[in-house]
Amino acid sequence: MPTEKKEQTVESLRKVFAGCDIGILTDFRGLKTPEINELRGKLREAEVEYKVVKNSLAQLAARNAGLEHLEGAFEGPLAVAFGYGEPTKTAKVITDFINVSKSTLVIKAGFLQDRILSAAEVNTLAKLPSREVLLSKVIGGMQSPIYGLVNVLAGPIRGIMGVLQARIQQLEGQ
Repeated sequence: MPTEKKEQTVESLRKVFAGCDIGILTDFRGLKTPEINELRGKLREAEVEYKVVKNSLAQLAARNAGLEHLEGAFEGPLAVAFGYGEPTKTAKVITDFINVSKSTLVIKAGFLQDRILSAAEVNTLAKLPSREVLLSKVIGGMQSPIYGLVNVLAGPIRGIMGVLQARIQQLEGQ
């Protein structure tokens, strides 16, 4: 029997599911309160929401947000990190926390809008460079052949300039 409070919770979660760019489902069992507070602080700095969710309500909210493929992911005690903006940032913060603090936090799954991610895929996502770094590499790769072409085309002109400079020095020496 749905209560008004549960309906509000589902609606609130639906908005979060619909608005986030990435979500990472974690099993937080075994974490002590100071560890959870430290994790929440690091996630807050990265502008990531970290919510402990009730599985049945989260499933309803995901279904209402059009993320039906997530329904099977909600098993056991879960907390979800909802990231906005660059997806790699959220994954990096969580994996760095796990690696640095040696905590018992476990990544169970993740999702990017219409795609569910395994824990291994979330770890791989965390290892990717940021969007700005990737864009700069692409632009650098595009500029490299252009610089090479300009260099090759400028070669004969440089050669002629060298011959002319040598001839000028030769005539000045006479």
